[in-house]
Amino acid sequence: MSLKQLRKKIDHIDEGILSLLNQRALKAITISKVKKKKRLSTYAPDREESMIARLKKVNKGPFSAQDVKDVFREILSICRAKRATMKIAYLGPEATFTQIAAIKKFGKSLDYIECSSIADVFTEVERGRADYGVVPIENSTEGAVNHTLDMFVDSDLKICSEMYLPVRHNLLSKHTKISVIKRIYSHEQVFAQCRKWLEKNLPNAKLTPCASTTQAAMFAASGKNRAAIASKVAAEEYKLNLLASSIEDSAHNITRFLIIGTKEIKPTKHDKTSIVFSMKDRAGALHNVLVPFKKSNINLTKIESRPSKKKAWKYYFFVDMEGHKNSPSVKKVLEALGKECLFVKVLGAYPKES
Repeated sequence: MSLKQLRKKIDHIDEGILSLLNQRALKAITISKVKKKKRLSTYAPDREESMIARLKKVNKGPFSAQDVKDVFREILSICRAKRATMKIAYLGPEATFTQIAAIKKFGKSLDYIECSSIADVFTEVERGRADYGVVPIENSTEGAVNHTLDMFVDSDLKICSEMYLPVRHNLLSKHTKISVIKRIYSHEQVFAQCRKWLEKNLPNAKLTPCASTTQAAMFAASGKNRAAIASKVAAEEYKLNLLASSIEDSAHNITRFLIIGTKEIKPTKHDKTSIVFSMKDRAGALHNVLVPFKKSNINLTKIESRPSKKKAWKYYFFVDMEGHKNSPSVKKVLEALGKECLFVKVLGAYPKES
């Protein structure tokens, strides 16, 4: 075929895709009307994760699994926006990794509310000013985000979904040469994730911590001999040059985010349940708490301890386990914990990120 004929074929395919997308949007609008009558949530992470998992399974390429996920996330976002206005609160400011994660999860077509703290994200959702919130929970190299964990102890909000985002740190500046950089701005956790690269390439530069990588980009754009470690989105926002990309020490630098809301999520075949508990102060207490998990053959994917702010030398334990809270095996474990612990709270049961 000639180039002209091939392009004509693509035009025909594009028209077919457009027709099908409009058909899908109309069906989505009809579904929203049914959901409204039944007072069901517009966002159904259980349904969306199952749908994307199914599409990835039947995909024959050349689209990758990630391509399928990205394309259909945006289709879902646009269809959702046609059905109803939906507001998502996130830990800001704009161009931070939390906003990037929120957009990857929900798409670009919804309304986003920038919050200055994790507590503010919880408040926006609790007071109904946002339908869902997005907060960081842990990083693969730096560990848990403690403030998020602490918020869950007293909040009635539920974990509805999760999101994993590969984090790529970049050196940004108004300048075009690394050699002129004397001061670098970024979040202190980012400096920790790029320590080896900085020691090797800019050992004499002064590291100045900021509240966020976006603020760092703003400072780098406002003076001489400055640079920031931030995202490529921040580079575009503040018109900075990319001096070095992917400077993080670990190639597997991934941050996990949680989507929080007021609704409980229906079970799928691939779920996770998060809980928090505190134990009686006696010998062997932790062992007794962990035994039921082993007996029920339940895998723990995370266990994290945090000091209680209510009483000295008392601790809360945060646990993620495989399985939905309504499954017989998880129910059995929760019943056993209720007998051994002073306090047990289910933070949410939700689909695992596919």
